[in-house]
Amino acid sequence: MTAHQVVYLVFGIVLAIALVVDLGVLSRKNKIISIRQALLQTAFWVGLALAFFVFLLFEGAMLASEDVQTNPAHQVTQYQLALEFLSAYLMEWSLSVDNIFVFILIFKSFSVKPVHYPRVLLLGILMAIIFRILFITVGVALVAKFHWVLYLFGAFLLYTGYKMFTSNDDEQFDPHDSKIYRWMQRFFPLVNNDGDGKYWLKLNGRTVYTSLFVVVVLLAAIDLVFALDSIPAVMGISKDALVIYTSNIFAVLGLRSLFFLLRGAVSKFDYLQQGIAIVLVFIGAKMLGEYYISQWLSKNAQVLLSLGVILLCIAGSVVYSIYHQKKGTPADEVDTQTGNNRADQHP
Repeated sequence: MTAHQVVYLVFGIVLAIALVVDLGVLSRKNKIISIRQALLQTAFWVGLALAFFVFLLFEGAMLASEDVQTNPAHQVTQYQLALEFLSAYLMEWSLSVDNIFVFILIFKSFSVKPVHYPRVLLLGILMAIIFRILFITVGVALVAKFHWVLYLFGAFLLYTGYKMFTSNDDEQFDPHDSKIYRWMQRFFPLVNNDGDGKYWLKLNGRTVYTSLFVVVVLLAAIDLVFALDSIPAVMGISKDALVIYTSNIFAVLGLRSLFFLLRGAVSKFDYLQQGIAIVLVFIGAKMLGEYYISQWLSKNAQVLLSLGVILLCIAGSVVYSIYHQKKGTPADEVDTQTGNNRADQHP
């Protein structure tokens, strides 16, 4: 068994155990998640990702040796993959906060009861992971065959970052007016109730789908749209499929607990979007200038630079948001937030 196969096996086993613990111990069906529980769950998923980072540090030498044997042109140092994973995870984790704005709007728009939040979020996120795995697989295959695709991704990130930085917060996203919802109305018999926690019902001998079913599909679709810029951004940090897969899955699985932790305070991060936008522009520029940057900086130095920029921009935007709230933004209301992020890409 190769070192990469061992890491994938460990990742799969840890993930399966973690999901059982999360579902069976940390969260119960039809139970409202408190702030304390959300904090414990967030610490659980973040701690798990950091433990995996430490595991990669110890496995780094074997992984690097194996990479060089497989592809001599791909020079990887002992700690590079671990540092790339940490950078990619932080990138995805910060972008996950951006998802929460829109998730809140979807729940409020369809009047989902808080008691149904945990399971609806879990199903939406599991669907999102399946879509992301497919998306990553296609993206990795394209980059492996056509290296110039990275330059397209870089240009796209520059554009997305610029649009995010300059977007108008007054333009609201309406889930009922989204393309996905209109498509579902055409092809699915929908009813305007939650079915007492069910996703479909039998009505007059016909199967109909409840608002909870609609919300699950919308959550997965929204996350996939957000992945259109987050996955290219991760590819700008690392080209290793192991890093891309694991960082994405860890970040997305932690999104549910992060939602419960931040849903009451997310409106206070007024400038987080600008911090994320700067990171996207930086990574896009790095991808476009990859050849020239490699002449001056080693791979390890590039990874450390990316990690430093991500930490500085995200932490800086959060601190700046705390001390400089935008005028006219309610302190406690999150439903006035637009979710108008990532260049108006909502479905």
